[in-house]
Amino acid sequence: MKTSEREAQILRIQSTSFQPELSTALEAKLRQAVVEVTQATLEAALVEELSAEREHPRKSLGRRSGYFTRVLDTEHGRINQLRVPKLRSGNKERSWQILERYHRGLGSLMNFSLSLYVMGLSLRDLQEALYHLLGSVLSVSAINRVTLEAQSHMDSHRQARLVKTPPILIVDGVWVDIQYTSEDTKVDRAGHVRQVRQAQERVVLTALAVWPDGNHEVLHYEIAEQEETRSWATFFDHLIGRGLDPTAVELVVSDGTLGLPAAMSQHLPGVKQQRCITHKVRRIKDYLSYAQLPTHNEQGQALKPSDAKQQRRYQIQHDAYEIYKAEDDTTAQQRLAAFVEKWQPIEPKAVQTFERNIDLTFSFYQFERLLHPRIRTSNLIERLFEEFRRKSDEIGAFPNEQSCLTIFFLIVQREQAKHERSNMAKN
Repeated sequence: MKTSEREAQILRIQSTSFQPELSTALEAKLRQAVVEVTQATLEAALVEELSAEREHPRKSLGRRSGYFTRVLDTEHGRINQLRVPKLRSGNKERSWQILERYHRGLGSLMNFSLSLYVMGLSLRDLQEALYHLLGSVLSVSAINRVTLEAQSHMDSHRQARLVKTPPILIVDGVWVDIQYTSEDTKVDRAGHVRQVRQAQERVVLTALAVWPDGNHEVLHYEIAEQEETRSWATFFDHLIGRGLDPTAVELVVSDGTLGLPAAMSQHLPGVKQQRCITHKVRRIKDYLSYAQLPTHNEQGQALKPSDAKQQRRYQIQHDAYEIYKAEDDTTAQQRLAAFVEKWQPIEPKAVQTFERNIDLTFSFYQFERLLHPRIRTSNLIERLFEEFRRKSDEIGAFPNEQSCLTIFFLIVQREQAKHERSNMAKN
C-alpha cells in the first residue's frame, strides 16, 4: 500500500474512532486524568521500591519519616507535589531508581499506558504494562491506589453537587456485560488456583436533564442489577442526595419501563410522566392481524402478501406519528379519534394496545413548542446509548464496574462537547 493511501486509511479510521474531534476542554480533562494517575502510580512505585530495599538483607535503611514533595514534569502536564517517601537521614544522597528510569525515557511509555487505563484498560493489563516499565510488579494495594485515584477523577463529575434542578428528566437504562469474581475456583496452566470470573448482565441507569432553552446534559448514571422499582428508587434517592429538588421536576420522559412509575411515586410525587411516542408507535406492529389486506396497489398491480403487510405497517404507523405532529393537544386528540375510527374495524387489537395509557404520550403539550421534539421521545438519551453500545460491543465484557463507568463517562463528555459545539455554531 502506498504511503498516501495508508495515510488516507488512517485518517478514515480516526474519523470513525472512539474519540474523533476532541474538544479542547475534553482533551484537557483527559490530560489531567493521565497526570493524576501518573502521580498515583509513581507514588505507589516509590513506596514499593523502598519496601523492597528495606527487606534486602544487605541494605540498612533508616526509619520512614513521612514524605517530602517535589515537582515532576510530564508530557501531559506538571505534577506540583509528587509525594516521595522520606527517611530520617540520607535523603539528599539517595537516588530513586523509579524516578531515574522515568527521566531516562520511561515517561512517554508509562504515560501512554496510563492513558490506556483512563480509556478503560483492565487492571490485569495495567499491572502487566507497569511491570515491563517499572521493572517490578506493583502490589495489589499499590494498584488499588492507582485505580482509586483514577476512579476519584471519573466520579467527581458523576457525584458533584447539583446546584440547579432541571424541569425535565429523560431516564432510561442501557444493558452491558461486566465481569465479576465468583466463589468458584479453577487451576490455571501454571498450577495456580484462581477464582473464576464470569460476565453478568448489568444496566447503566441514566438521567438526562433538559432545560427550558432546549439545552440538555447527562445529570447522573449508575450501575444496577435490574431495571426495576427498587433500582429506580435507589437511583432517584442518589439524585436527591446530590441536590436534586423533587418539587422542581415537572416531567419525566421514559420508554415505559414497568418499575419506573412506582419509584416516581415514592421520590417524585406529583411529577407527570411522558411516554416515548417512538416506543408507543413501534409497538403497534407487534399486534397487527393483517386482516383485509389489499391485493392490488393504487396502480392496479398485484401485491405480494409480504409487500401488502409491509404497506399496512407503514400506513398505520405513519398515521399514528401524524397524531403527535399536531401543534396542540386539542388537535392531537382530534387526530387520535380519526385514527381510531379508521383502523379500529380492521386492526382492533393493535388499536386497543395503542390506546392503552395513551394520555401519558400527550404530556409534552404542556411545555413550550421549542421543547416538543426533544421531550416527546427518549431519542436524546438513546443516541448516547448507541454510541456507548458501539464501544461496549468492541470490549465485550467490561473487566469491572470502574472500567464500564469510565468509558461511559468519556462518551458522555464527548457527546456533551459535540452538543456544545453545535449550539455555538447555531449562535
